[in-house]
Amino acid sequence: MNGLEDMEWTALQARLEGARAALLSQLADDLDRSADVRLPLPHEAEASPADNASQRTLNALVHEAAEHTERQLHIVRHALAKFDDRSYGLCERCGEAIGYSRLDARPEARLCIACQTWLEQRRR
Repeated sequence: MNGLEDMEWTALQARLEGARAALLSQLADDLDRSADVRLPLPHEAEASPADNASQRTLNALVHEAAEHTERQLHIVRHALAKFDDRSYGLCERCGEAIGYSRLDARPEARLCIACQTWLEQRRR
């Protein structure tokens, strides 16, 4: 079992669902902004090279923001899916319970502190 009390379980699930809704809204905003940025106004069709470079930079930033939001949404959806099979709160590496304090800080956490530390040290 994951060691979570019912109230903790419910609160964490609600936070993740709220995060999912916020990310979906942000993604819609990012996509709207992306569409707005790409369309030049009729009087701007003959822009200077500097304006074109600025426009490309802005397009890249909007695209990067949308990609980041999509990655975060994937992480949150993964965590929410674990509620269905009751594996939420269990470390994906060792299978031990992830402490409530860690989940409270990062509800999308996939690893316990020990395994996360091991992974970070291994990456160095």
